[in-house]
Amino acid sequence: MLVIGRDSRADSSIHMLFVSFDLAVFWINSEMCVVDKVIAKSWRPAYFPAQAARYTLEIHPDRYDEYQIGDRVQFQNA
Repeated sequence: MLVIGRDSRADSSIHMLFVSFDLAVFWINSEMCVVDKVIAKSWRPAYFPAQAARYTLEIHPDRYDEYQIGDRVQFQNA
């Protein structure tokens, strides 16, 4: 997970250049609400969330269906 200082589309963007595997990526705003999600494919230049986000959660693509846009999340032991 990457922590960003403020809600932003640009600051929470990711790139997949030189990454040899896919990721499930979830963007979460400062209200702890999932605002966008995508399967980020390896070797792609960039992914930006549809809405401003503060946190970027990158996990195994098999977990993509575990979170939906609009879900509230909570980080524990982070």
